[in-house]
Amino acid sequence: MTEAPAILLVEDDPNVLFACEQAFRIDGLTSVGVDCAENALQYITSDYPGVIISDIWLPGMSGMDLLKEINRIDPDLPVILITGHGDVGLAVQAMKEGAHDFIEKPFTPETLVEITRRAQEKRKLILEVRALRRQLQDRQSIEGRIIGRSPAIVRIRQRVTDLAPTPANVLIEGETGSGKELIARCLHEASPRRSGNFVALNCGGMPESLFESEIFGHEAGAFTGATKRRIGKIEHAHGGTLFLDEIENMPLPLQIKLLRVLQERTLERLGSNHPVSVDFRLVAATKEDLKTLSEAGRFRADLYYRLSVAKLSLLPLRERREDIPLLFEHFLLQASAAYSVPAPDTTPSRLRRLMAHEWPGNVRELRNVAERCILGIEADAPPFCDQPTNEALSLPRALELVERTMILEALQRNDGNLTLASQSLQIPKNTLRDKIGKLGLWDEVQK
Repeated sequence: MTEAPAILLVEDDPNVLFACEQAFRIDGLTSVGVDCAENALQYITSDYPGVIISDIWLPGMSGMDLLKEINRIDPDLPVILITGHGDVGLAVQAMKEGAHDFIEKPFTPETLVEITRRAQEKRKLILEVRALRRQLQDRQSIEGRIIGRSPAIVRIRQRVTDLAPTPANVLIEGETGSGKELIARCLHEASPRRSGNFVALNCGGMPESLFESEIFGHEAGAFTGATKRRIGKIEHAHGGTLFLDEIENMPLPLQIKLLRVLQERTLERLGSNHPVSVDFRLVAATKEDLKTLSEAGRFRADLYYRLSVAKLSLLPLRERREDIPLLFEHFLLQASAAYSVPAPDTTPSRLRRLMAHEWPGNVRELRNVAERCILGIEADAPPFCDQPTNEALSLPRALELVERTMILEALQRNDGNLTLASQSLQIPKNTLRDKIGKLGLWDEVQK
């Protein structure tokens, strides 16, 4: 099998073929030309990464026959047909049969390149969605759980992969809804403790009077109403992982007791004087800066340092907008399966609104919007409902977000190489340097 090109040109007229190849070369695009449909088929598979541009009239198999064969291999593969002046009706029929677009002779190089680039973007998105669906089938892989391609998420995936096999305590920082429990579960499921329990407790979700019993357990008769022994969360996590969310809300007296358990690896249930050995991994999460709280006397500094042996910081969704399309598609697929409703197409208009929204609820809010879209009731909720003027995204901010996303994607595709990234963005290297500095992306680039 010959390696597939980015653009496959099928044209028996050598002059037209040369002109098309030259137009692509000038624009920095890679293409390969063949003179008949039969030779084109050697390149085409269901995962073909490019687009096909073919004349309708060819020796042997026609462009229309080639379109039918490509639709059999992969109906989502973009095919652009080149037609003569009198073939417009035939081209329209081809569009009905699945062609992506057609170009009528004579055409300008600019027209050819513009239509081809649109087809390439469509193909890229299709292949990304397919890759995402394959990830969804492998529920145990970290890539299938922590969705995104931003540099920040790539680093988080790598850190989770590195930390999971170790027994180190981990502190996860991030805003509400940013995915802290998901990261904790991934750490557990990729660890040697995966066969043990994953025990989650929200430290802000219960009265202080019940907290000690909930986390440490109690013996029968320990207090009024304690009619039988209760195993606490820590003991239940023996051999597994204990996840304490919103740990900044843990009462100070209990912080002392938790620190003692972490140091001695034993606990005493309420109403008991007998120590119980416990072996668990602690993953804590907070939406506050625990170091600042400890300096203010609102959180024990010794516990903070015990918790933050390793620290993971999750960016809010508004600071990694390039992850929104993949995340939204991920949640659409999940909701589609849950509600047995076909997933709708993500239109350019819908995607623009998703990218422009500030997402105060982060990934959790995005999941909610995806479920609303599946149920057809998204119109009454942000980002699709009318918003007050003062919350609208300004043009300068929108342009900044687009630039930021495109630059980070180009750098990621080219492994941080500024020369290659500037070429793919079609801007001078010095201009790219200036934009990276203006957008404050040097830290991202150097990582």
